[in-house]
Amino acid sequence: MTQSKPKRALPKPVTLTDRAAQRMRDIMDAADEDFIGVRIGVKNGGCAGMEYEMNYASAAAKFDEVVEDNGITILIDPKAILFLLGTEIDYVTEKLSSRFVFNNPNQTDACGCGESVTIVPVADLDGLNRS
Repeated sequence: MTQSKPKRALPKPVTLTDRAAQRMRDIMDAADEDFIGVRIGVKNGGCAGMEYEMNYASAAAKFDEVVEDNGITILIDPKAILFLLGTEIDYVTEKLSSRFVFNNPNQTDACGCGESVTIVPVADLDGLNRS
């Protein structure tokens, strides 16, 4: 009888910094409705080709990738997962603005205003068994 190797833990496709998680918690606590977490994705648009999306999540959709990080439930649109693998979401406060920042290793370019980006999907998923 052969023993199978235990599956190694897969890295989370998206992570949150402490600042981002705290800001998301604050925003959801102040909302008029109860939300289970934050839905993130990407959409076509802007001068660089794509834009990040973030919305409240009331429920998980059928094929969402669900990630728990830093006390926050993150639901990732299945069409966006290959564009977001390895992304860290941060929250930065500067002199005249505050915003969420996507530190994405798959991002190859951004427009001058920072509203849209060029993202290349992860092509090689060898060894990533998401079952």
